[in-house]
Amino acid sequence: MPAIRKSNKLINVCYDIRGPVLQEAKRLEDEGHRILKLNIGNPAPWGFQAPEEIVQDVIYNLPGAQGYCDSKGLFSARKAVMQECQRKGIAHVGIEDIYIGNGVSELIVMSMQGLLNDNDEMLIPAPDYPLWTAAVSLAGGNAVHYLCDEQSDWYPDIDDIRAKITERTRGIVVINPNNPTGALYPPELLEQIMELAREHKLIVFADEIYDKILYDEAEHTSLASLADDVLCLTFNGLSKTYRAAGFRSGWMIVSGPKHQARDYIEGLDMLANMRLCANVPAQHAIQTALGGYQSINELIVPGGRLYDQRELAWEMLNAIPGVSCVKPRGAMYLFPKLDPTRYPIRNDEKFALDLLIQQKVLIVQGSGFNLPDTQHFRLVFLPGADILSESIERIASFLHGYEQ
Repeated sequence: MPAIRKSNKLINVCYDIRGPVLQEAKRLEDEGHRILKLNIGNPAPWGFQAPEEIVQDVIYNLPGAQGYCDSKGLFSARKAVMQECQRKGIAHVGIEDIYIGNGVSELIVMSMQGLLNDNDEMLIPAPDYPLWTAAVSLAGGNAVHYLCDEQSDWYPDIDDIRAKITERTRGIVVINPNNPTGALYPPELLEQIMELAREHKLIVFADEIYDKILYDEAEHTSLASLADDVLCLTFNGLSKTYRAAGFRSGWMIVSGPKHQARDYIEGLDMLANMRLCANVPAQHAIQTALGGYQSINELIVPGGRLYDQRELAWEMLNAIPGVSCVKPRGAMYLFPKLDPTRYPIRNDEKFALDLLIQQKVLIVQGSGFNLPDTQHFRLVFLPGADILSESIERIASFLHGYEQ
């Protein structure tokens, strides 16, 4: 029998956050090695628990959550999201404009599958959260990466975006706060992006999953609140702010001139119907999460774990000779750069693999985020201060052996 091969649709699909380096980490763990995991934004293993009232609401409603619900989600959950839209200034969003999904990941894939034809183009930031690029490729489209400028706090380069718009461009993805850089975009920059979308009739896809994980009194502006004449799909969920990643509960909001997108919305409805509905028990957490006490606020100020761990990790990384890191204003990641004159890294996946094998520290190489260089890597600052300190000390020791 000939070898059974994967679909050609997957040829250009990759997700290196869970790629070959992680597989090697699992092998080492199976051999009994202790791996310091700085590779994935999963709060629960590091002691960040979902608020108790959220968990209790899911438990309370579990007996009544055994059947399918509406394909777009529970009314109570969508109503809570609708009220969140009102708080954020996103105009004219009704219950039927909201889709609940099995995490934002499912909804990202759905939004691309429903829109793209073969060789359509989607503008995506570099670096990006790689699921966006993978979802575009899986849908038959081409991901076109616009540059974010490290010298300008990792802000998108508006001129580069403009230069990459073609007749095949269907939309632009904006990840704000950004994963992996932690950049938070000011309103004036977001206005420029919306003006480009307006001028070229593009759809805006706003990934705002980290909108409440902000530091130094920063404020987040939702893209969809800036214009009601640009079609915008906004994505958010429980995984990060509410530390409930395993619940797999997210939402997608359609706003703007929906009358111009009736056919696309019909396609989204079709895809929502095909998967019947999202995880029903976890949907009972949404109303409580959005309407209740926002315990994330305790974690992002001085004395809070996320704030203090960001400070510690950022300071330690920048203290390593030849390492520089823009301070993140949001999210839970650091994206340091290695000076190429000091550390001549040609293959950053091999760099990450060597670090894992030699120091038992697991990070993700920068090229895994579709960045066109080999001098960056991402680490999460979710682990406690002791583990962060040990991990970065090991990285420093490893880098000493990489010096030119």
